[in-house]
Amino acid sequence: MQKLVECVPNISEGRDARIIAAVTAEIESTEGVHLLDVDPGADTNRTVITFIGAPGPVAKAAFKVVAKAAELIDMRHHSGAHPRHGATDVCPFVPVRGVTMDECVELAREVGDRIGRELDIPVYLYEAAAMKPERKNLAHVRKGEYEALQSKLGTEQWKPDFGPNRWDDHTAQTGATNVAARGFLVAYNVNLNTRNKSVASQIALDIKEAGRAKRDKNGRIVKDEHGKTILVPGPYRLEACKAVGWVIPEYDRAQVSMNLVDTAVTKPHQAFEACRRGAADRGVRVTGSELVGLIPEGDMLAAGKYFLKKAGQCPGVPRRMLIETAIQSMGLRDIGPFDPAEKIIEYQAGLTDGPLVGMTNREFVDELSSDSPAPGGGSVAALACAQAAALVAMVGNLTAGKKKYAAVADEVMGMAEEAQELKDFYLAALDQDTAAFNRVMASFRLPKGTPAHAAERDLAVAEATREATRIPLSVLARTPRLMALADRMAAIGNTNSLSDAGVAILMASAGAEGAYYNVLINLEALAGLDQSTEPGFAAATLDAAREALASCEEAAASARSRIREKLESSLA
Repeated sequence: MQKLVECVPNISEGRDARIIAAVTAEIESTEGVHLLDVDPGADTNRTVITFIGAPGPVAKAAFKVVAKAAELIDMRHHSGAHPRHGATDVCPFVPVRGVTMDECVELAREVGDRIGRELDIPVYLYEAAAMKPERKNLAHVRKGEYEALQSKLGTEQWKPDFGPNRWDDHTAQTGATNVAARGFLVAYNVNLNTRNKSVASQIALDIKEAGRAKRDKNGRIVKDEHGKTILVPGPYRLEACKAVGWVIPEYDRAQVSMNLVDTAVTKPHQAFEACRRGAADRGVRVTGSELVGLIPEGDMLAAGKYFLKKAGQCPGVPRRMLIETAIQSMGLRDIGPFDPAEKIIEYQAGLTDGPLVGMTNREFVDELSSDSPAPGGGSVAALACAQAAALVAMVGNLTAGKKKYAAVADEVMGMAEEAQELKDFYLAALDQDTAAFNRVMASFRLPKGTPAHAAERDLAVAEATREATRIPLSVLARTPRLMALADRMAAIGNTNSLSDAGVAILMASAGAEGAYYNVLINLEALAGLDQSTEPGFAAATLDAAREALASCEEAAASARSRIREKLESSLA
């Protein structure tokens, strides 16, 4: 799975289009990142920028944004309605896909350190990246805003996490930058079949993390000894959820409007269900919902799986079907269109299937049969495994929901779900294998006219070849599990689909051996290259490949024998 991180820097300029364009150009010129949104505000004098990519390119682009903003924005002349600390006020990193929060914390600290060292800008870490508990809350870190920095810098209490602890002409111009790792925030509204704001507000109090004011038996709000209102959790309280009730005349209905500030904690479908229960308590209905802005694909997939399981159906279906299930189940087209290509962050960034996966069968086979060396056997091996995984999922879907197989329904649905994930992994490897081969060819074209150039070229060829070896190895390493799924599905799945499970075994076996061949031929090419950077790579790779292939061969032999015996016995 490709690792994806979102970065949302906010710069202290929302009026000068030339400055905003110059800053965003730094993102557009960084290979491997996709600029998703630029949202300037004149009153706030602030622009929210959103981009996405792999961790490395995102870190590079984020640093360039901070550097360019510091160059072009002078905080001594800045004013605006929004709280701000510096030329780049905040720079949060958000895990989207294949990345943990801990990895984003490390990324935030690495970028923060670089900003402090190379740009000489004070950096404060907040949210999950904070190194001091009291700095977790951005409001605390930014207290007093830019104007307070002159008195705060130079003190031990407000010593930045990185960068200078001083006030001078340079820091007066740049201000401080606040860098964070945080969860993905989704703005999400649930629609009600009423125009009564009070009903929406009561549901909001039911679900919001902060809870509602405690009241005594006479209905009066209860306060503590310091005069602060005591809050108690509502019956459907959701962590990481802020909520209010309002009426939208344009929609002619009330809504429960929510900020889900970390969808790793609370996802939209969970908020939808909590609102539905709160509405039922008050005799109203949820008619649908509205997503404001973008959402990660994973959150939509989680919703689709939840609603399929709730209906007793198999969640091991293709991603597009899961997403459509989520859209329909949450009524995301209730008050307007919902196009996954525009609303899902990975799709909007164009991070969908690769060029080979997007081909028709005819186009792929025609390309395969041409004089181009790629795609080749490595991509075909990955495709064979993808087809095997698809067959396993198919048998699972043809088994789930049948009374005859009720005793194994949960196991079958779990296997189908896992098979779909394997299918997507192998499909991604199909394009990755060809891309890795093309990088090897590109490294051979590097200059080698001088000894220094020749040495650099050899190292580049070796690294590209190692990467080209890792792709088929990853395919091979996953295939013993695929074999186990296919074998188990043949044993307990729908007997009318036994032949399909058998073909899955055959395709997985072919894919495994094909991937093994590609590992070997790449290791052979690697043998004549400089191995100094990873001296143990070849031996470790060969051992891992042999072990995985042996496991696949053993599983395939026994599974093929059992399946053939079952099929032949039915004719006796």
